[in-house]
Amino acid sequence: MRVVLDPDLCQGHAECEFAAPEVFSVPRRGVVEILRDTPPPPLLDAVREAVRNCPTRALRLED
Repeated sequence: MRVVLDPDLCQGHAECEFAAPEVFSVPRRGVVEILRDTPPPPLLDAVREAVRNCPTRALRLED
């Protein structure tokens, strides 16, 4: 699985970083930075939660 970001939709709410800090980092003001675009299996549940909780739907998972 690969994490994909639409930077035009991201508003920096940091819900993704809260759910999966090993995969996402959100600067104080700005767009999320994906630290691991292909997270290992142990982190996939947290990444799925991050994608679900994104208020602007800026994140998605691709196979």
